[in-house]
Amino acid sequence: MRWPPGVVMYLADTKSLSGSGQSFEDPAGEGMLYVPGGTFRMGSDRHYPEEAPAHLVTVDGFWMDRTPVTNRQFRKFVNATGYVTFAEITPDAKDYPGALPHMLKAGSLVFMPPKRAVDLHNWGQWWTFKFGANWRRPYGPRSNISGLDDHPVVHVAYRDVEAYAKWAGKELPTEAEWEFAARGGLDGAEFAWGDELFPRGRHMANTWQGNFPHQNLAADGFERTSPVTAFLANGYGLHDMIGNVWKWTADWYSQKHEADALKVCCIPQNPRGGPEGASYDSCQPNLRIPRKVLKGGSHLCAPSYCRRYRPAARHAEPIDTSASHVGFRCIARKRITS
Repeated sequence: MRWPPGVVMYLADTKSLSGSGQSFEDPAGEGMLYVPGGTFRMGSDRHYPEEAPAHLVTVDGFWMDRTPVTNRQFRKFVNATGYVTFAEITPDAKDYPGALPHMLKAGSLVFMPPKRAVDLHNWGQWWTFKFGANWRRPYGPRSNISGLDDHPVVHVAYRDVEAYAKWAGKELPTEAEWEFAARGGLDGAEFAWGDELFPRGRHMANTWQGNFPHQNLAADGFERTSPVTAFLANGYGLHDMIGNVWKWTADWYSQKHEADALKVCCIPQNPRGGPEGASYDSCQPNLRIPRKVLKGGSHLCAPSYCRRYRPAARHAEPIDTSASHVGFRCIARKRITS
């Protein structure tokens, strides 16, 4: 059963809408589903400034992973190639001028909830660069991913997701492709499932409930990441397009979208992000690390802090950064045949 474009269905006891009835699944693509492409209104004028202006774009059809890449899938890649992720490598001092020597150790950013309410302008009060944190040990050296095979892999930097995609014979989606797929045929809707955050009281994605960052009520059943099929798929049969973990895209970040085309003939076809040079953080002029676009929000997005559990939402992420709430999924613009 599938959601027809433009229709929101409420199935009280169904975990997934993909895999039954007529399917776009590609057996050779390990659970990839076909997204037919089309013209849609990308971005939003109602929320954060970087999402504006809303504008029409057109994307061609493509195949997309039914879920984010899981720990099980990433382990298969690492076992086959011997790949070492960025978080497992000791940083080179010449790449980080001015860095304190004792901080130049392998590790990654881990969300650590404070015990009480804190200033929401200071994210350093809940993010910690933890030595030894990586995809195998998501919360530090004493943690592991036992029992988390079906959870999304995290602590992957951009070079890591590129390497996986190349090994799998796939690619990373552009921001436009990602947003089109996330909308699931509901062009103009606030969320990937319609215009209500909790339709009929149902949690549709793994997001934060409670006062961020110190009070996590876990009303959706999860305090951190969740299995990638724990919530309903969208209209294209894709799970976890919203929430759980942010997902990398191939596009360089820009401060805002291009203006809407004045004529139908000028609607951008398969647009790409801005130039690499425009992606640098102007607040850190001495740190020249380019940034890519993340999409989808994560389990840390909350109405009280980060209302980015929407298809239009976007976030800038330095390519050398990995974190406990960032993962990815891949696409193929040609059908995988082997």
